[in-house]
Amino acid sequence: MTNDPATAKVTSSQKQLSPFSSRYWFGDQDITWLKHLIAGGFAGAVSRTTVSPLERMKILFQVQSAESAAYTGVWSTLVKIWKEEGFAGYMRGNGTNVIRIVPYSAVQFAAYEQLKKLLMAEGAKELDTPRRLIAGAGAGLMSVAATYPLDIVRTRISVQTGRMLANIDALPKDSRGRPIIPKMPGIWPTFVTIYKTEGGFRAVYRGLGATLAGVAPYVALNFQCYEVLRKLFTPKGESAPSGVSKLICGALAGCCAQTITYPFDVLRRRMQVTTMDGISYRYKSTLDALVQMVRKEGVLGLYRGLVPNYLKVAPGIGVSFWAYELCKDFLRDV
Repeated sequence: MTNDPATAKVTSSQKQLSPFSSRYWFGDQDITWLKHLIAGGFAGAVSRTTVSPLERMKILFQVQSAESAAYTGVWSTLVKIWKEEGFAGYMRGNGTNVIRIVPYSAVQFAAYEQLKKLLMAEGAKELDTPRRLIAGAGAGLMSVAATYPLDIVRTRISVQTGRMLANIDALPKDSRGRPIIPKMPGIWPTFVTIYKTEGGFRAVYRGLGATLAGVAPYVALNFQCYEVLRKLFTPKGESAPSGVSKLICGALAGCCAQTITYPFDVLRRRMQVTTMDGISYRYKSTLDALVQMVRKEGVLGLYRGLVPNYLKVAPGIGVSFWAYELCKDFLRDV
């Protein structure tokens, strides 16, 4: 038995650690990257669930063609979904979306933090604009590559229900005359169907080119705008803005980034559903989709669903950055 006071002190300190402390499990190892992953996943789940009704509406706007537009205005579409599907309609596809967004957001925030460290100039305390844009673009590319199959599955689930309900009068009725809505396929059956019937891995990554082209500048602009706005909204003498200010910074950053990159998002959705039965358009590639859309629907066709998307992006990105910083600050002391 040792009588070394130093050893006795360390042993006593270890015994006092809570199982909820990171040091209890990892000792003195630097697990900042893991905390960033957890905070990013938490932020994604909270923000996406908050704006799920608007996300569903945006997708329905994007994938319908000009000739068969069953969904028109923002309010009328929300009412239509409520009448035909109830609250579950607003959350349709959200389970898939949360499953996708947790790793997506986790990878994005963690990758951004790590790239910031790698790109930081010697002696500098923060990144300049070019380096920050590069860090954001890299984070966006990594997050998309890791989760894209879940994104295409989520889109299919949302669209399948929307298309069916657009022709609700043709559905069989129950004894009270109400339409009988069949159970829609889940995440795994949808993935298997796409994989088996539409070309394997190539099918579950259809539209990836347009996604990467849109996500890289979007995430880069998102982080850049947020960092700049966060600095502007931070009161003199403080290290960070208030929670409300963080929400505002995130909302403004998201709107700025989305306005510039939105056409890529529309092209991505079109490519994801172009092989589905009942879809009136067929595209050979992302470039072919762009040419056909501009020719048939005009340039404004590339911005279909932008207004409801603003309604989704503003609170969604605001909540995401707020939740991320909240969770990161909490985990910093754990």
